Order: sequence, then structure tokens, then C-alpha cells
Amino acid sequence: MGSVNKVILVGNLGKDAEVRVTPGGQSVASFSIATTENWTSKEGEKKEQTEWHRIVLWGKTADSLQPYLVKGKQIYLEGRLQTRQWEKEGQKHYTTEVKADKIVLLGGGGGGAGGSRGGDRQVERGGDSGYQDPMRDPAPVTDDDIPF
Repeated sequence: MGSVNKVILVGNLGKDAEVRVTPGGQSVASFSIATTENWTSKEGEKKEQTEWHRIVLWGKTADSLQPYLVKGKQIYLEGRLQTRQWEKEGQKHYTTEVKADKIVLLGGGGGGAGGSRGGDRQVERGGDSGYQDPMRDPAPVTDDDIPF
């Protein structure tokens, strides 16, 4: 049997996404999202725990979503875990990130460029799928449907 490396998160951005361009000319956006778990202890005390997740998003999707990936914005994302290693001053460093393959901009938080666009927007990495409203049946997407 094979293996599975799949991450699904719904959370809020901690700060605006930063987009850089690699020496090869490819765009990469990096940002962090927070997921929060709430529960009540056996003693009836309300508890909350927040986890922060480092996210990377590559290519045209990184460029097109940057104006909308703003602090406080709630997103749904699918991707996979990826660990990078580098050496600095003789010391090895590691970081584990989520390499995003699909992002849906949800209605909560952040304003994005020009504020809310009135509904969720979905983007998948790879292909020219464009944007779709996930609440309705898929339909062909043209350049006129893309809000930016």
C-alpha cells in the first residue's frame, strides 16, 4: 500500500502574505495561518489552544491571491507537508511547512483588495481552473470571471 501526505486546514492569516520571486523567475507566497481548538475541561472551564501553520504557495496562484491573503482573512486550504533543511554557520536548521495545492477564500476576516467580493472564492494550483464559487455547480470559467 502507498502512503498519504494530505493536509486540510481552515484558519485565519496572522499577517499579510509575502510574495518573493525565485532566481528562476517563479513566484512563491509565504504566510502563516492560525487554527484554534476550543473545549470545556472536566471542571467546566473554557479552554482554547491555537496552533500556527507555515504555508507556501507557488506560481501564478501566489501572484493572483496576494492581494486577498491579508491579516485576519479566513481560508480553507488543502496541501501536503514538506520539510526543508538548510545550514547556517555550521548549524543545520529544519522547518516543516504546508505546500498548498488548493485555497478557498472564505467570508470571514480581512478585507483584501477592495474589500469583500461577496462570497467564497476557490483556487487550485496547476491548470487554468480559475475561480469558482464552491456553493454552486461547476461551470466553465473564462477570463471575465476572474475578479482581478
